[in-house]
Amino acid sequence: MGVKFIFVVGGVLSGLGKGIVTSSIGKLLQSYGYKVTAIKIDPYINIDAGTMRPTEHGEVWVTEDGGEIDQDLGNYERFLGKNIPKKHNITTGQIFLSVIQKERRLEYGGKDVEMIPDIINEIKHRIKSVIGDNDFVLVEVGGTTGDIENLPFLHAIRELGREHPSIFILVTYLPYLKNVGELKTKPTQHAAARLREVGIFPDFIVTRSERRIDEPRINTISKRCFIEKENIIDDPDLESIYLVPLLFHEQGFGKKILKKFGLEPKTENGLKEWEKRVNNLLNSDRIVKIGVVGKYVAHGNSEHKDVYISVLEAIKHACAEIGVKPIIEQIQSTLVEENGTNMLRKYDGIVVPGGFGSKGTEGIIQAIKFCRENNVPFLGLCYGMQMAVIEFARNVCGMKNANTTEVDENTPYPVIDILPEQKKLVEEKKMGASMRLGAYPAILKEGTLVHRLYGKNEICERHRHRYEVNPEFIEKLEENGLVFSGVSPDRKLMEFLELPNHRFFVATQAHPEFKSRFEQPSPLFLGFVKACLEMPQQKTL
Repeated sequence: MGVKFIFVVGGVLSGLGKGIVTSSIGKLLQSYGYKVTAIKIDPYINIDAGTMRPTEHGEVWVTEDGGEIDQDLGNYERFLGKNIPKKHNITTGQIFLSVIQKERRLEYGGKDVEMIPDIINEIKHRIKSVIGDNDFVLVEVGGTTGDIENLPFLHAIRELGREHPSIFILVTYLPYLKNVGELKTKPTQHAAARLREVGIFPDFIVTRSERRIDEPRINTISKRCFIEKENIIDDPDLESIYLVPLLFHEQGFGKKILKKFGLEPKTENGLKEWEKRVNNLLNSDRIVKIGVVGKYVAHGNSEHKDVYISVLEAIKHACAEIGVKPIIEQIQSTLVEENGTNMLRKYDGIVVPGGFGSKGTEGIIQAIKFCRENNVPFLGLCYGMQMAVIEFARNVCGMKNANTTEVDENTPYPVIDILPEQKKLVEEKKMGASMRLGAYPAILKEGTLVHRLYGKNEICERHRHRYEVNPEFIEKLEENGLVFSGVSPDRKLMEFLELPNHRFFVATQAHPEFKSRFEQPSPLFLGFVKACLEMPQQKTL
């Protein structure tokens, strides 16, 4: 069977959840016994997401091979349970750069280099380069139909759709107007019309809305968008993103897609384990309350939901495995600085995720001290580990004003410092892809909690950082009771730390959240949630 393409495009506005739709379709096809992979197209001119502010773009997802990618690749990996390399992310910047470099090398033979066909051909080449042995390649086109920036990609997928077995799926928004009490279909009609202008006729329309679509709206969309009623798929807001594959399955979406290609399911009931975990997550009578203390929670009057999305999802993965319902609250670290740590007493455990820069660091350090002194489960990730070292150095080792040189270049105790090889890159302002990126191995110390959680002597987790524990202070930190339970194979870099006489005090320089899957949670998050369940205030519903 030759490869088949499924193109997912968006209408009306961005942020609708095309990534979840794409991931859910992939999960359905996978559950029917087919090999699936996915690509995310980002129409921005950046080469990758590495230099973007978290408060503007959300989380930067790190792939196994060191790509800094839009967070939708994280959804693909979480749902499909497989690693997806960085070449599965395509940006306008990558396409233009590649074409310009080819032109400079005279690979176009002196011809004019033009948007059509050269840019279009480059996009098609990049998409086809990931086919491998997969039965289906899902291609999510970012942005909104009608935007000038994604027009080249729409032209490219239109051509691919004529060259290979393909279907097109339009994900569109149905606004609910409370004053008239109904969903409105006109934006969807306009989105479908704009798509037809570039020669793409959607095979399916997925309707995103606050509530379920009704029969009158289905009839209107069917007539005005020239699509059969059974090919309009309802996708209302749900309690959990992990319900979406189950909702699509109820509507026969996967089988309808296969029918379009003249195929039948190879297997049946492939979502039983998935459904069991969703039930564990949403319907357990046990609850655990977890606080995530971070630097990027607040942005103006809004609270970001996607800056720490992988951390939030990794907590949910662990809860789905154990059978406990999580209540997760994000806390802006500057609020801890202003109001003190009493606000943290209601939580069964605290997670400190990654970050950069100086803002809010003292609030993070106060939160870590609170966990250490009160035997509250603590999990530090990347920046969270660095802050844990600083807190321990200051308050246990007596190193007054210990800090990271990222925050204070003149600290008398630079317990966290930049890697020598990174200093030159920073001085030259080569910031993009300049960090320790991707998967790196660590050797775990036998007898430690981290070793017990992983059950292995050597593990591999993903990284995204420039700063490390300063080797000059390791002996002093260890003398005072801090255990570095995981190190790099050459023993130069500290990868994990823990406090042995604490309920759960673990931190890692890595980002284990990037390898957590709904059906295979991260060992560190599993251990953390189990420790939270042992807290005295742990409750049942």
